[in-house]
Amino acid sequence: MTGHRPRKRLGQHFLRSRRHVERMIEAIKPAAGDRVVEIGPGEGALTWTLLECLDELHAVEFDRDLLAHLAAHNPGNLVLHEADALDFDFGALASDGRPLRIAGNLPYNISTPLIFHLLKYSAGIRDMHFMLQKEVVERIAAEPGSKVYGRLSVMTQYHCDVRALFNVPPAAFHPPPKVDSAVVRLCPRPFPKVAQDPAFLSGLVRDAFGQRRKTLRNALSGWLDADEIAAAGVDPGARAETLTVEQFVALANRASARRSAEP
Repeated sequence: MTGHRPRKRLGQHFLRSRRHVERMIEAIKPAAGDRVVEIGPGEGALTWTLLECLDELHAVEFDRDLLAHLAAHNPGNLVLHEADALDFDFGALASDGRPLRIAGNLPYNISTPLIFHLLKYSAGIRDMHFMLQKEVVERIAAEPGSKVYGRLSVMTQYHCDVRALFNVPPAAFHPPPKVDSAVVRLCPRPFPKVAQDPAFLSGLVRDAFGQRRKTLRNALSGWLDADEIAAAGVDPGARAETLTVEQFVALANRASARRSAEP
């Protein structure tokens, strides 16, 4: 596509490298009957190649100029949704029970909130393949004890198996971003590590990482006291970045039980 100026406020960096499009397709392995949703198709670099493999492709795009370009070149099996992906109801596309396969080159400026939004629909998603800022992929895949292990790591790994696949250099995009990118695969688990109340888990993890230097005794004082933290099998003097996902689930379940027992 020519004539479209990438909009900085929308974080637009369009994939232009054929080699990396092919690597993305190899990772996704789309099949004819799959229900695939592409987020941010942009100029269509990935879109047109996906369409060669699929009976139908859904695409969520916010930019009206790009939508017009995609519509003008629609071979007939591209279903366009003019929407902000942060507000889009992905569950509606899986309402007939067919799981979604979601892919895209996500804008850097909304990638983290968008992943949190998508995790709400994890029960209806088969897998997700995203091209993201490399730093974000590192945070998603980080293990306890890592400097970049945080809320995004815990909540994504609670819902999904995570695998970082390959890196993508700035030269693969127009305009080139100032950072490296990477592709990650997220596969929601049918039965994730069970939190009795997912809302408690989300809130507790948020507060635990809210002030990273605080010990859990202080960071979670509004949720549990030191004895209750210890009763969940966790050291009250530990910091959030040292805990496993399972330990966060244990703390959240303890907090949920405490709340249920309150008069």
